[in-house]
Amino acid sequence: MEQIKNITIIGGIDKSGKQENIKCFDIAQGEIIGIVGPTGSGKSQLISDIEQLSQKDSSTHRQILINGEIPSSELRNNPRQKMVAQLSQNMNFLADMNVRDFLLLHAQCRGKSMKNIDKIIYMANQLTGEPIKPNDNLTILSGGQTRALMVADVAVISESPIVLIDEIENAGIKKHEALELLSGYNKLILIVTHDPVMALSTQKRIIMKNGGMTDIIDSSPEEKTISTQLSQIDQTMLKLREIIRNGQHIEGKDLNQIFPELPVNKKITTLVNY
Repeated sequence: MEQIKNITIIGGIDKSGKQENIKCFDIAQGEIIGIVGPTGSGKSQLISDIEQLSQKDSSTHRQILINGEIPSSELRNNPRQKMVAQLSQNMNFLADMNVRDFLLLHAQCRGKSMKNIDKIIYMANQLTGEPIKPNDNLTILSGGQTRALMVADVAVISESPIVLIDEIENAGIKKHEALELLSGYNKLILIVTHDPVMALSTQKRIIMKNGGMTDIIDSSPEEKTISTQLSQIDQTMLKLREIIRNGQHIEGKDLNQIFPELPVNKKITTLVNY
């Protein structure tokens, strides 16, 4: 598969037929880019254009270039050359096989080493509070387990250099860890999100309105600090959820890691209003 250094999004038109504010935008290998905007603003259409490597042949008339060049018909149409992997919050397995057999089959199809299967399952288990076992049938995995497994699979086995993440914030997995895992394998990542934790963890954000790209915002150092703080709260919420799932009581000490200087009632108020 062709080595990707960058992709270029050449703007088209919005829902009113007007030219997009963003005429041309490059995304480099290893970058994490957010896509934000109100419901119906065109976020999903943008990632669809990227997934299809559109050549002014979609409703938006956008064009996607690979390393500054028009992608070949082979890259656009051959499933074996697919350059884009998409992860959404609505993912379910239909295959009646266990986790290990699925990963072995995928690795074999991709011509990858089958020695990494245990590593992939281990990685997936770092992203979810519900352990995934090699002999678990795919069809019994929860939504969070499914998405955790697919994140690890895309990182290690998939050759697709571009990863599109569509509103995965409610998937029940550790979001920052998932991004770190994917970026560690030098993927080019675009995230459609309404979640401030996810949005502020990106390097840049594409702002969508009325079906068009209206602006691109660089994440500031202050936003990175806020993102870290929000991530800590997010991690605590995941831990509190696991405590409740296990039939235990929530105690003041469970909030101490984020707000050690506040009394319990203040911790709860701060957590709710943060």
